[in-house]
Amino acid sequence: MHTKKNIGILVAGGPAPGINAVIAAAIIYSKEQDIDVITIDDGFKWIMRGDVSHTRKLSIEEVSRIHFRGGSYIGVSRDNPTTDPAFLEKTINTLLRLNIDKLITIGGDDTAYSALMLEAKAQGRIKVVHVPKTIDNDLDLPFGINTFGFQTARHYGVNLVENLMEDALTTTRWYFAITMGRAAGHLAIGIGKATGATITLIPEEFHGKYKLTIHKLVDVLVGSIIKRLSMGRKYGVAVVAEGLVDAMTHGDIPELEHAERDEHGNLRIAEINFGGILKKMVQARLAEFNLKTTIVAKNIGYELRCADPIPFDMEYSRDLGYCAAKFIIEGGNRALASMQYGKFVPLYFDKIVDPATGRPRIRMVDVKSEFYEIARQYMIRLNQDDFADPHLLAKYAATAGLSLPEFEKQFKYVVEHDFIPRSVYCHPEKEEKTGKSDKMK
Repeated sequence: MHTKKNIGILVAGGPAPGINAVIAAAIIYSKEQDIDVITIDDGFKWIMRGDVSHTRKLSIEEVSRIHFRGGSYIGVSRDNPTTDPAFLEKTINTLLRLNIDKLITIGGDDTAYSALMLEAKAQGRIKVVHVPKTIDNDLDLPFGINTFGFQTARHYGVNLVENLMEDALTTTRWYFAITMGRAAGHLAIGIGKATGATITLIPEEFHGKYKLTIHKLVDVLVGSIIKRLSMGRKYGVAVVAEGLVDAMTHGDIPELEHAERDEHGNLRIAEINFGGILKKMVQARLAEFNLKTTIVAKNIGYELRCADPIPFDMEYSRDLGYCAAKFIIEGGNRALASMQYGKFVPLYFDKIVDPATGRPRIRMVDVKSEFYEIARQYMIRLNQDDFADPHLLAKYAATAGLSLPEFEKQFKYVVEHDFIPRSVYCHPEKEEKTGKSDKMK
């Protein structure tokens, strides 16, 4: 007599809006096929230690309305079964004890790596499909296809930055809004571009031969503030991706030497108060020019991760949950679930892995695309055209109390390797003629 096999489902990594919609849709579809789904609490935390007590069989009635809510109905954790072959083997054995021969994992790139390693180690005993979840939007899906949770996080992030922009205008101050995004700047540029923030800084623009330093980052921000002051505006909002920390030499920030790392070896950037460091250094640099401005550093991230999903993510996540369950029930395996223009497209593990690292590829913002070019068009920051126009340069130098040669000496280096075509830069005079409102900046 054959024992009835079950589907397992777990969530690992950090929260993201839409998790519950994936869980509910997968359970409802599977139950309609007369297959039970065993939900596994807290990601890999318990099963990698051989503990089967943190599992449940949820009914359709229990999950039929959870898609409206943020958070994870079955919890999350960052416990990593790939750190030790014994953990990985115990995970597989625990799943087999639960009569699970099909596993749906929900998570980001680290969880995707755990999923593909688990499937390989299981050697056909357990099929695996991964549902990409992260507000960072950095899994290697085709351009324009989001990871679920990103649009909701951006939506609420835009609301927060819009309020900060109004406060900046009202109180004549600057805000440095530090957004989540471990390696890629999708969330930062998505928020900054939608709000028309004064300046948005992401790690992708500094990749390559010319290594970013904390001092260059500070001078980019100081240059933006000086340029704004030359226009008679003493306020602004800078949206700064936290991933810039990993784009610079760590010796620049001594706090990094003792910063905590998670179970996957990633820096816990929130622990080092990146915004506070930038604020202090920018104010000190401004003081060199006898300039003073109030700066408030604000971290934006934890407020977004467990928000109730907007309708887009509610629907999108349910589609992913349904298709992941259908795919694995029909024999699918070794794939990341994606919806592309209304159709389910499995992205097989061997196609999404970077051969150099053996891990799923990270999708970065394409800084050579029109998408990014347009974002730069509306930023107020020093650029190559500024240093080619003596009239503009004279305004900035006078604002900083410097001669033209001295201003060039201190700030021209921040634009020397800028790859954005000069023709797309926004000149202050052009902006003033268009009549754009202060809120747009």
